[in-house]
Amino acid sequence: MTEFAASYVNAGESFERDTNYIEDRIVQDPVAVRALPAPPESKIGTLGFGLSAGAQAWPVESGRYRLVAAPACPWANRTVIVRRLLGLEEAISLGRPGPIHDARSWTFDVDPGGVDPVLGTERLQQNYFKRFPDYPRGITVPAIVDIKTGGVVTNNYPQITLDLSTEWREFHREGAPDLLPKEHLDEMWPIITRVFTELNNGVYRCGFAGSQDAYDAAYARLWEAMDWLEERLATHRFLLGPVITEADVRLFTTLVRFDPVYHGHFKTNRNKLTEMPHLWAYARELFQTPGFGDTVDFVQIKQHYYGTHLDINPTGIVPAGPDLAGWLEPHGRERLGGSPFGDGSAPGPVPAVDRVLAGHSPLV
Repeated sequence: MTEFAASYVNAGESFERDTNYIEDRIVQDPVAVRALPAPPESKIGTLGFGLSAGAQAWPVESGRYRLVAAPACPWANRTVIVRRLLGLEEAISLGRPGPIHDARSWTFDVDPGGVDPVLGTERLQQNYFKRFPDYPRGITVPAIVDIKTGGVVTNNYPQITLDLSTEWREFHREGAPDLLPKEHLDEMWPIITRVFTELNNGVYRCGFAGSQDAYDAAYARLWEAMDWLEERLATHRFLLGPVITEADVRLFTTLVRFDPVYHGHFKTNRNKLTEMPHLWAYARELFQTPGFGDTVDFVQIKQHYYGTHLDINPTGIVPAGPDLAGWLEPHGRERLGGSPFGDGSAPGPVPAVDRVLAGHSPLV
């Protein structure tokens, strides 16, 4: 373990995620948003509210901001998916740190010279410190950075994707899907909440458990939720019915990492995703849908988890498997009706600068 290696497990304790983020927002009308009531405390984001205490409103402006989103990270991956589905590639550029980070921060080591070509920094930490010289928390992705100043604007990932859908509409592509359909919002919030607490965070609760009792409790919660999803997806093509929504984006980034890392590395090993017929078919359909699988870098995902969490994988050895060819097998979900984009359309080809490297995915 290096001098700056991070520690993820606290002996004898359950894992608790720090969900305190920089809650600034980028919005279409800063004045109007400042006049709205403050949002309730939420770990999944909110709609229809203004700013949290102390937060600032930044104006939507094409070309002003850079989304820094490591391909390895599921929380970052969801922002990349939404950005692509909505066609915001030209409005918001994408910076991609490498898969391995230490206790100080993510680094741009995969870029030429180890420097982000737009921000000119070697570490994301530098962008946090430009805005907050004494920033006391972890340097997390995704983070949106103001290109001109080089300072971080927000790392509040639950809110970022909601704002991409609602505040950036003038820059959405023609045919962009409505990921937050009003007719499904009442049903969506409890599903998104359960997906976050039991699945997105549940796998970490298993992997970073500091005692047998903590692990056993986390494992039981995770698999209760997985069984709930397996049952639901037997009759629902997507989580809310006939079209993809924000809820599907949030679930997908956990499912796509399940067999490659969570099953073994995080000990979520009752069975594999490939052994759950409805969940596996659902995950395959999303993977094969433009905007989802074409953002996934399996090589960096494995390098990150096995090479960064050295307190649970001290050797840093990255496993060779699993075989990824199954992600391209027919899914048969058409029988449930509907279609991924409803009345909209799929995004076009991935811009060259954003493409996953050849050999890092069964799609390329």
